Amino acid sequence: MAERAICSVEGCDKPHLARTYCNDHYRRFRRHGDPLGGGTGQGELRRWVDDVAMHHTGGECLIWPFGRHKDGYAQGRYPGLTTGRAYRAICELAHGAPPSPDHEAAHICGQGQAGCVAPNHLMWKTKRDNEADKVAHGTLMMGSAHVNSRLSESDVRVARMLVDAGMTHRAVAERFGVSRSTISLIVSGATWAWLD
Repeated sequence: MAERAICSVEGCDKPHLARTYCNDHYRRFRRHGDPLGGGTGQGELRRWVDDVAMHHTGGECLIWPFGRHKDGYAQGRYPGLTTGRAYRAICELAHGAPPSPDHEAAHICGQGQAGCVAPNHLMWKTKRDNEADKVAHGTLMMGSAHVNSRLSESDVRVARMLVDAGMTHRAVAERFGVSRSTISLIVSGATWAWLD
């Protein structure tokens, strides 16, 4: 019988769950970026933002030392601001409130998913402009690289050819196991427009 792996944290003898950690240490790792991490006091977070982040003027990224969202973006509440996304709070502190509710805190360095919170790397942009930046940085998950994609690039090309050859959207959708509207969006160019 194989011996069950235990948590890799020194002194912990609980059974391994994921990434070499037990359930408790894995949850702390996911929530705080460190298997031994705990909640960060508001005072500590605020001091770091006020004393370090807001005085950072270098060209290099400033990486958030506290918890991160599962997508890698900096997470933490700054007192007085309603967002839980730390980079958005820092953008607001550095550049004022967003010009409109449609504006997002965009990373001009393309390293938001790495935890960058450098104030000079953040600026307010519309969703369209932010998405264009992600394409330019190579950080936008497109096509089969997107987690929700059910089709590959070659599937999309074949689907377009089948519709061009006269097959109905419904028949093409059934062939690929997707909805009719998915095929309609592909053919109209509303999705996968970047693919030739």
